[in-house]
Amino acid sequence: MADHNELGKLGEKLAVEFLRKDGYTILETNWTFQKAEIDIIAQKENILAIVEVKTRSSLDFGLPQDFVKPKKIQLLVKAVNEYVVSKDLDIEVRFDIIAVHKEGKSFVIEHLIDAFYHF
Repeated sequence: MADHNELGKLGEKLAVEFLRKDGYTILETNWTFQKAEIDIIAQKENILAIVEVKTRSSLDFGLPQDFVKPKKIQLLVKAVNEYVVSKDLDIEVRFDIIAVHKEGKSFVIEHLIDAFYHF
């Protein structure tokens, strides 16, 4: 597996641990619908958090969250609609980004709540 894939998987693992420690229940990881993949679907109280994880080895080329493009957001919205309908959920949905980047030998995790598109 390419290094960036390994880094991405590590970032997702760190994000899951981070969310669990913050009181979230992880419902799904890498949930797919058509061309969309949701990295993490988590729940805390009556909020369904749709979490896009962005991991970078450095900030040299910009912040990890800057790499979530409108097309990706569109796909996520479509996938979330399918998820909510298929599970017959009546819940508030929120889109978050967890940005992970390497700093020295450790990783910095930033949870951006309500990062884009709210419905």
